[in-house]
Formats: sequence, C-alpha cells, structure tokens
Amino acid sequence: MNRLFWKILVTFWLTLLAASLAVGYALRMTQRAEHAERREVDRGPRLAMVLDAAEATLRHGGPAALADLVRAEEKRVPEPILIVDADGRDLLGRPVPAEALAAARRTAESSAATRSVRLLDAGGTAGRWLAFGAPETRPPPRFSGPGPAGGPPGPRDGPPPPPRVAPWWPQLIAGLLASLAFAALLAWYLTRPVRTLRVAFDAAAQGRLDTRVQPLMGRRRDEIADLGADFDRMVQGVQAAFAAQRRLLHDVSHELRSPLARLQVATGLARQNPARLDVALDRIDHEAARLDQLIDQVLTLARLESDTSPEAIVTTDLSGLVDAVVADARFEAAPRGITIDLACPGPLPLPLRAELMHRAIENVLRNAVKFSPDGGRIDARLDALPGSAVGIEIADRGPGVSAGQAATLFEPFHRAHNARGVDGYGLGLAIARQAVRMHGGSIAAHPRDGGGLCIRITLPSTAAQASGSRTP
Repeated sequence: MNRLFWKILVTFWLTLLAASLAVGYALRMTQRAEHAERREVDRGPRLAMVLDAAEATLRHGGPAALADLVRAEEKRVPEPILIVDADGRDLLGRPVPAEALAAARRTAESSAATRSVRLLDAGGTAGRWLAFGAPETRPPPRFSGPGPAGGPPGPRDGPPPPPRVAPWWPQLIAGLLASLAFAALLAWYLTRPVRTLRVAFDAAAQGRLDTRVQPLMGRRRDEIADLGADFDRMVQGVQAAFAAQRRLLHDVSHELRSPLARLQVATGLARQNPARLDVALDRIDHEAARLDQLIDQVLTLARLESDTSPEAIVTTDLSGLVDAVVADARFEAAPRGITIDLACPGPLPLPLRAELMHRAIENVLRNAVKFSPDGGRIDARLDALPGSAVGIEIADRGPGVSAGQAATLFEPFHRAHNARGVDGYGLGLAIARQAVRMHGGSIAAHPRDGGGLCIRITLPSTAAQASGSRTP
C-alpha cells in the first residue's frame, strides 16, 4: 500500500464514493423538501378557498348553510374541515382532536400567516367560530385484494400494502464498480510516466546516457511530460560532459606525449654524446617549460569550468586594462612588424576579476598576433553598447576560418586546420570563453570581411550581472 499507484487508487476511489454519497443525500433531501412543499402548495390554496367560502356562507346563510357546505366540501378536501365554537364543540358534532385544536388556536392567536386556520364571526350570541383543516380522521379506505384462502378476491378494510421498492444494492454495486474502474484508470494514467521515468533513471545510473524519455511519453502535454523533457536535457548534458571529459583526457595525453618524447630523446643524446650535454640540457629546459605551460593552462581551465577562481570582484577600469594588454601585445608583435590599433573611449569602470579578464583578453589578442602575417594589422575596439553592456572586438587579417568552424574555436585543444606550425595547445580561447562566462558575458567568433577573423566579447556593465553568473 506504500506504492504511489495504490495511494492514488484508494484516495480517488474514496473521494468518489464520498462525493457520490453526499450528492445522493443532497438530492434525496431536496426531493423530499420539494415533495413536502408541493403537497403544502397543492392543499393550501384549495383549503384557503374553502375557508373563504365558509366565512361568506356563515355571514349570509347562517350555521345551517355552513354545515351543508362543510359536508359537501369534506368529500373533496383531504383533511376534514372542523368548525369549532368557543367551547371546543364541532358544528357537525364530530370529535375534535385536542392537539389539533390547541395548535389551531395558537396559530389563530399569532401573527403568522393562517392559510389553513380562520376565525369566523357567527354574529349574535354564537360568538366566533374557529375553522381549520385537521389531520385525517376518516377510516382507512377500502381496497381490492385477495380474499380468504380458497375464495374469490374482494374488498378488504385497512391500509393498502406498501408500494414495492426496488432493491438498493444493485445500484450500490454498480456505483462501486464504476468508481473503482475510473479511479484505477486515473491512477494508471498518472503513474505510468512515473514508472517510465524510474526505468530511465535506472538506465542512466547504469551508464546508458543515450536513454531518452520524451519519445515514450506519447502525446502527453502536462507537467510529467515536461519532467521527462527535463530529464532528457539533463542526461544529454551529462553525456556531453562525459564526452568532453574523455576528449580532454585524450587531448591532454596527446599533448603531453610529444614533449615527453622529446625529453627522452634529449636525455638519450646526452648519454650517448656527453660533449653535447649543454645542448641536451637546454632542450630539456625548453620542453619542461612547455610542459609547465600546458599543465598551467589545463589547471586554469579546470578551475574556470568549476567556478573556483579565488580572485575577488573589484571595480576596474576596463579601458586601462585593455590598454595594458595591447601594450604587451605590441611589444611581442613588433619584431614581426605587426601593428595593433586600439580605439578606446574614456574610462569604463566595471566590476571584474581583473587578472582573469586580463588573461582572457590577452589570450584572444595573442591568438590574433600568432595568425597575423608579418607586417599585418590588428584592429581592437572597446565601446559601450545599448542595454548596459560593453563590447570588446579584436579583428585580424590572418587565414581566418569558415562560419561553420567559428563556434568550435573555443573548444579545449581544438586547433583549426590552418594552425599547423603555430605554437600553442588550443587552450587559450577555451580559457577566454570560461573567463567571460564567469563575468556573465558572451564571446563569439565570425569570419571578417576581406579575410581574417573577428572575435567579439560582450560584458554586462552592472555588478549584479558580473557577480560570477555564468551563461549556458
């Protein structure tokens, strides 16, 4: 009984039974009240008309004419019409029930409506008469029924037999079965998708992340179907995260294999030819530095993806920060004759993790320097955007990428087909994307008109948006 199906079944079944009993009782009481009111309405006006006629007859014809009227009308009015004097004697000498007489006198003395009780003025010494409809005092009617044993049927005295009432238990059983079937159908309808979700969760727990629930929901368009869609999005995200983790491990191992192999070659050469020990040691230092740089970038990316950066948010002039990054990039690009033009407005104070944002902009700008041809030009622009936002745009004249490849530039260890011979691991733009997301902003790349690549960073200019929120 602890299962959801049985809870829903029993609850709805009892609710339907209680509601049916309440509605049936209300209908029964309403019908009984309507029947009683109809009887009162049916006899009330007719009895009132008789009493009005009795009052006029007494006034114009006297007690004798009134007695004739009562005898004639008594055959048509269900209740006997009693005409009682001050001493409680009936005009026709009939017995007067004491309770009915007392109730009629109380009604006559009260200010309530007296549709079936009337005071008649007899005039002279007769005084006033009390006319009212009393309960039935006639003998029980005669009816035709079976006669004595062995004899023909004939009339008998006494009340007629009670009418035959249909048994109530067939209707009760039919109601129980109908309500049980409805409650069972409703419970099955509500718990079926829950069972489907349970099976899907069990499959996901066993590692089958390709499980999807929404196709099994059919045409449902309710909250349970929405829950199934949310489950599909969840396992899809987990599946993508696992795939990214496996790809990251593969890429890291691949990137580590090359410098480690060169280290082994350098140590082997040093052992074979001690005279070239200095050259081998220089090579070992160079490869160790590359390994350190790679590990540092991998750890930085991991911290950013888990949002565990220890740096606090402080109000920083973004214009000054971009200007400092451009100055460093100009120093590195000068030997190749690459010029960097910066269009920057006045001060733009923003709540930022300054070092993190410095690294993000630096990675984008250094990436542009790497792919720019000798003697090329890079255009950098910082401007305020409508809607409380700030944009940073860096455009180069390098080989560029197609529109379909632009979105993949920010994946870890992804390197474009034209990146051969360019130093790097494919982590700079991935780190820049995570840093921008931590500030509640966005970053996008698109081919530049006339050749090259343009990368645009959009940052919110309010502290609430830049307080560490991350866009999906």
